Amino acid sequence: MKKLIPPYLRVLVIFFAVFAAMEYFIDSGDQPAFIKFPMVSLFLLVFLFLLIAIEITVNAVDTITYHLLTEEQKAKLEEVNNLGFKDSAIYKSAANFLIKPKTNDDEGQLLLDHDYDGIKELDNSLPPWWVYLFYACIIFAAVYLVRFEIMGADNQEMELKKEMAQAQIDIAEYKKTAPDLMDENSVTLLTDAAALVAGKAIYTANCVACHRPDAGGQIGPNLTDDQWILGGGIKNVFHTLVNGGRDGKGMISWKGTLKPKQMQEVASYVLSLKGSNPKDPKAPEGEIWIDPSAPKTDAATAVVTDTTKVKK
Repeated sequence: MKKLIPPYLRVLVIFFAVFAAMEYFIDSGDQPAFIKFPMVSLFLLVFLFLLIAIEITVNAVDTITYHLLTEEQKAKLEEVNNLGFKDSAIYKSAANFLIKPKTNDDEGQLLLDHDYDGIKELDNSLPPWWVYLFYACIIFAAVYLVRFEIMGADNQEMELKKEMAQAQIDIAEYKKTAPDLMDENSVTLLTDAAALVAGKAIYTANCVACHRPDAGGQIGPNLTDDQWILGGGIKNVFHTLVNGGRDGKGMISWKGTLKPKQMQEVASYVLSLKGSNPKDPKAPEGEIWIDPSAPKTDAATAVVTDTTKVKK
């Protein structure tokens, strides 16, 4: 029996449609699902086998049914199978719905009286697809007017601004859980013992040559007092570690040696040494740094204390 779609093509289309659906819905990370999950490959092989078996069975049933027909029924079936695609009922229904073709008999009724040098005009109706599209545009325009002009919904520009703002929030949240993407704006002070122990190990390996093991200062400044050359606090110390100290002198940049997480740990450890009073500390350098986010009462107390210390 004549088929519009050959069996082998039908099997391939169905198989790859199922294959694409499984790849889309199964989260397999960087690898294809049929490679990462062997059961998916097994399922696809069984499914392909079933498709082929179904096609063979259907073809066998059609063959047996054909041999059971009478000669008259076979002749009618052959006549139907020999019809072209344009003669099929599906094509005719679609054509009538979309373009509504006119017959030669209709042209006589549609002929207008206009005559331009022997050229005559037919008063044809617009194609149905064009009319349906026109009505759809009217409905769309009405909905658009009500939604955006009357109800005040967000337009494309406002949607973009909101999505960009949300993207910045999402990036900031992601950076909190991705230490290697940390920067001076997202870094936070670590106070747990494990982080401070890790920071001390990094400090001992990289910083004691300039700041001494007790951070009292040698070539570099004293890290235990209240005065800072480039600002105190976790964000300023982290910034100094990433970008280095003053041009031509001061500390080098550590961003090529330490990861952001390691710089966060060592910066937190350095800040934990404040007030440790090492033996023979280096003279204070820089200016007294007060955390701008600290409560005013604490800030005022710090100013009084630091001022007295400076006077001494």
